[in-house]
Amino acid sequence: MKSNGLAAGAEREPAVIDTSVAHAARVYDYLLGGRANFKVDRDAAERAYAAWPGGLDGVRVDVRAHRAVLGRVVRYLVREAGIRQFLDIGTGIPRQDNVHEVALRAAPASRVVYVDRDPIVLAHAHQLLRSTPEGATRYIQGELREPEAIVAEAGQTLDLSQPTAIVIFGVLHFFADDDDPAGVLNRAMAPLTTGSYLALTHLARDVEGKDISETFTRLNAAQAESVVLRARDEVTALFGALELVEPGVVQLPEWRPDPDTVAAGPLPMWCGVARKP
Repeated sequence: MKSNGLAAGAEREPAVIDTSVAHAARVYDYLLGGRANFKVDRDAAERAYAAWPGGLDGVRVDVRAHRAVLGRVVRYLVREAGIRQFLDIGTGIPRQDNVHEVALRAAPASRVVYVDRDPIVLAHAHQLLRSTPEGATRYIQGELREPEAIVAEAGQTLDLSQPTAIVIFGVLHFFADDDDPAGVLNRAMAPLTTGSYLALTHLARDVEGKDISETFTRLNAAQAESVVLRARDEVTALFGALELVEPGVVQLPEWRPDPDTVAAGPLPMWCGVARKP
């Protein structure tokens, strides 16, 4: 069942990258100091995030906090929840401390499947395909709106009879209410066994409200995908019947912070992890 390659046929598909409009993954890459972005992405970020609390420097602090909480979530799932399998949907452009790197350091036998629909992620997917002899990593192209197909394909690498964690960071705020994000998550979790987990982050409507709304009004006008901000209770509802682990749905710095973490101010993104009973 071990697989360290791309999805069947994925390596034969040319990556068609539209550089005429900004793209969320490339804007995020720019904010993190990456090079997998274009002028249109940099221009969109600089216009939009002028309205963010603290401007461009402020949002860069916040996106680093987003990466940091990913590491804390994965370490919790490996060390405390005993998870050895991860399905990371909406992977984005690879950065330092991706899910497999964090998981394999804690448990060398971990298996990780990455999923994204963005061709620019496919172009960088080789950076995600590094494993230990005991573990496995794989990248597949897929669309979260078709979760059954993703889980079925991931099952070629993961043993779905064993607990698995689905990680969906920074993706669901691209789903309108009509897309039924709660229903999509329920369908993704349905084939997984008891003791599996769902971890997600979502941009907040009810933190730094006016400035954040202005930022995404500008960004939505510039990039291909629109952002939908949601309040804490709306994000909590996305977990459905899953059992939230402590501390529940909280701002990023509040989710199980490391002991030496310096207290941060308001950060307009919610994070939560929940277990399938």
